[in-house]
Amino acid sequence: MPTDHFSTTTSLATPPADVHAFLSDPHSYVGLAPLVVEVRDIRVTGASTRYVAVERFRFGPFHWDNAIDVTMTFPTPLEVVSSVRSPGWVRLTSTVTLTPTEAGCTLVESVELHTPWFLRSYALRKAREAQAGRITGLQSRF
Repeated sequence: MPTDHFSTTTSLATPPADVHAFLSDPHSYVGLAPLVVEVRDIRVTGASTRYVAVERFRFGPFHWDNAIDVTMTFPTPLEVVSSVRSPGWVRLTSTVTLTPTEAGCTLVESVELHTPWFLRSYALRKAREAQAGRITGLQSRF
């Protein structure tokens, strides 16, 4: 299965603890992640949070809701790792690392995407669009 890696970096005028708290709440991704319209079935177990995120894909006047399983872990107080299992054998891991700065923090999001060859182009385009939307949303919020 093809694997793609990409990342982005941004500065936020907010302490890293505030950004971490926001990103640790699954409800924060509704509207922040451009495709996510709902989260449900949130389960906190030990050091992880599992939930179902519903992505809405639009095709002209039609749409398709894609339920994806997400597991968030928090290796350090400055990291959020989200592992996504989507139908169609698409797997994505997003690692957000926060670094304190004088003005707030620097956020780096690294993404690893595994897709079947026949979905690669579409999934990669949507993953990059979603990342750009999250960064824009975080910049607006913080």
